[in-house]
Amino acid sequence: MPKDVTPQITHHGAVTGVTGSCHQYQTKHTNALIDCGLFQGSESNRPLNAFDFTVPEVSALIITHCHIDHVGRIPWLIAAGFRGPIYCTEPTAALLPLVLEDALGIHIPDNADLVEKALARILSQLEPVPYNQWQPLPGDETDLRFQPAGHIMGSAYVELETHGHRTVFSGDLGAPGAVFVDPPQAPERADILVLESTYGNRDHEARAERKTELGNSLKRALADGGTVLIPAFSLGRTQEILAFIEDLLHEQNLIHPDGTSALPIILDSPLALRMTQAYRHLVNHWREPLQSKREAGRYPLAFDQLITVENHKDHLAMVKRLTSTQQPAVVLAASGMCQGGRIMNYLEAMLPMPETDVFFVGYQAKGTLGAAIQSAQPGDTVRVNNRPNPMNAQVHRLSGFSAHADRTGLTNFCTDIPNAPTEIRLVHGDARVKQQFREYLANKLPNTSVWVPD
Repeated sequence: MPKDVTPQITHHGAVTGVTGSCHQYQTKHTNALIDCGLFQGSESNRPLNAFDFTVPEVSALIITHCHIDHVGRIPWLIAAGFRGPIYCTEPTAALLPLVLEDALGIHIPDNADLVEKALARILSQLEPVPYNQWQPLPGDETDLRFQPAGHIMGSAYVELETHGHRTVFSGDLGAPGAVFVDPPQAPERADILVLESTYGNRDHEARAERKTELGNSLKRALADGGTVLIPAFSLGRTQEILAFIEDLLHEQNLIHPDGTSALPIILDSPLALRMTQAYRHLVNHWREPLQSKREAGRYPLAFDQLITVENHKDHLAMVKRLTSTQQPAVVLAASGMCQGGRIMNYLEAMLPMPETDVFFVGYQAKGTLGAAIQSAQPGDTVRVNNRPNPMNAQVHRLSGFSAHADRTGLTNFCTDIPNAPTEIRLVHGDARVKQQFREYLANKLPNTSVWVPD
């Protein structure tokens, strides 16, 4: 293969941690970005409008999925002069405006007109592409194809081909057993693979039993009359947990401790509610087993015991009511890493109470409040809403709920490629995890150059 067709790939994010995903793919006539995500946790001090590349020269943006750490800086990219097409899958096109409207509302408060104009600009540049269909990029030198990544609704890994040279960007890969989407299949070929490594040093335990584990853990936690708090990402994790809870309620494996009352399941997150409604409209993209439940009259995302809280006044009233009455209830609220959102008011009010149980069902990045709570002991103090808060609640980390592939899944994604890649670059992982996974993967693929960008 001629040397001049090998692309130049530069990593502008997800290099020192798991946030801020942003990668640049350049050839003679192609200059494309893959994702443009928000930095979070210990990396959140980076300015939103600081880009270490010349933005107007970028001719296309390709989105793997619409989690905020992959799309959160798109408005600032456009403000800096990006005017090219934004390619994504069709479900992502439906979900992206909701994610960005929420993000803009946080970063540009009290300016609805500016938010509306920014969203209109983004929508005007959005170009949905069906899965498994080649799409030429500006410059007519490189073709793009999306393949299902099995992470959340609309997620994809990206194939870019220039004169026969193929590069694959994994985005975030999912694990088998996801509720709404099927697991990813390995690409048919890849010369260069840019691979996420969030869980590259371990396997998920008890994934097959996670619904049973959730039900048993919830019943034990509710027995003392307290509230269960589940910090959950508004997109993906919330919908999966709701579908599991609907199953448990339907099977009578989750009931109110008194045996007669209906157990309240409270969804208290405006964004999660809008995402859940959007998921309902995307029913034709659900995987078959879930579609069958829906056809049988089941409503995995709109069951009778689900209570939704929309306005802020009702949210504050719900926090006060549950705190004062210690009524058994399950609350799902964002953000998933406890870095903002309505979960913060629940935590501030309820962490001091030993009857409270906090269930973590996802990755907690270094430097986040979620990570601090997860490592705290009873009697410790954590800062919530910028105030010291005594920590007496019971904390649980449920295994098997990650929407990311584990070490086995990531490895299979690589080794199932018929001809091993010449090069694998590991991104989107903590430094120690990436190094451990690099050694493990290099042993599995001795003829592949496996390395970690810095």
